[in-house]
Amino acid sequence: MIVVGLTGSIGMGKSTTAAMFRDAGIAVYDADAAVHRLYDRGGEAVAAVGAAFPGVVRDGAVDREGLRQAVLADPDALTRLNAIVHPMVGADRAEFFAQAQARGDELVVLDVPLLFETGGHAQVDAIVVASAPAEVQRERVLARPGMTPERLESLLSRQMADADKRARAHFVVDTSKGLESARRQVVEIIAALRDPQFKPARDRTVG
Repeated sequence: MIVVGLTGSIGMGKSTTAAMFRDAGIAVYDADAAVHRLYDRGGEAVAAVGAAFPGVVRDGAVDREGLRQAVLADPDALTRLNAIVHPMVGADRAEFFAQAQARGDELVVLDVPLLFETGGHAQVDAIVVASAPAEVQRERVLARPGMTPERLESLLSRQMADADKRARAHFVVDTSKGLESARRQVVEIIAALRDPQFKPARDRTVG
């Protein structure tokens, strides 16, 4: 089974690209969605996160903005949070792989925003980066409710530069040319990955 890592900086169209892989019949694991489930009412991480960061659980769910503020105020907080959440996400991802293998899937996609920043690129066979010119990215992000130029710069400072991601990618989807163009690029990438001559970047069992 070929495991593809899909990533891209904020506002680059990664989520839309992931949806196009799904539309093409490819199973996609959404790391952000997994965290949302863990933080939601009844989620596995609610109790542990609430104990580690008092006041961030409201109405039985983790208040993500409250947690963000708590992490920003404490230099060691992110390490503590990751120690709680990462093993849970890992178990959820392992179940995704088990189901994909049981179905006989030849190809799956991991949608991971910080694929390079967390070292996840070493765990995949190929990397797809969703990208767009900086001015398009900025226009998209600043159109989001509550977003400010200062917050955008703060977010970008914690992410690998787009140029570096593109340089390390096996495939780049340019999302600035419209949905149909992006969809054609995704179809071409899937065909390339399924080509018998494609050589995975690693040779080991996924887990």
